[in-house]
Amino acid sequence: MQTVSQLAAEKLLFFDPHPFRLPEWPEQSVSEHRQEGANLGDRMFHSFEVALQDADRAVIVGTDCPYLTSSLIEDAFDQLSSHDFVFGPSPDGGYYLLGMKEPTSEVFEDIPWSTDQVSRLTIERIHALGKTWFELPTLTDIDHAEDWEAYEKSI
Repeated sequence: MQTVSQLAAEKLLFFDPHPFRLPEWPEQSVSEHRQEGANLGDRMFHSFEVALQDADRAVIVGTDCPYLTSSLIEDAFDQLSSHDFVFGPSPDGGYYLLGMKEPTSEVFEDIPWSTDQVSRLTIERIHALGKTWFELPTLTDIDHAEDWEAYEKSI
């Protein structure tokens, strides 16, 4: 929460299944939206559709990467000035951040979510579309108790 609160960018919170308000977040600093879609790819694509209605670029991040910093998110936005996509891979084969300049459903179609193939297949789709991308540093996200324990030891 502190990571994104420092950013000048408009903040949209996509939730499922019920809206909630984090007490530390001022009411006016974030707009809430319900996630829509049958799977993770559909929900992320919908998020980009909403975010890119009024913006020339958007970045989505999950809530499970405590190593993510506001400067990495700012770098992602900056990289979208000269690339079509920006991508933050995680060592488990997924990603913690994805940014784009226009909603592109093809990068989300037929992806086996929650597998070690997500990053590779997403980059293959971006490449097949003839688009450019910038890759951010690899960061570990929290998927299991051991991940959280390792994070706690690192701080």
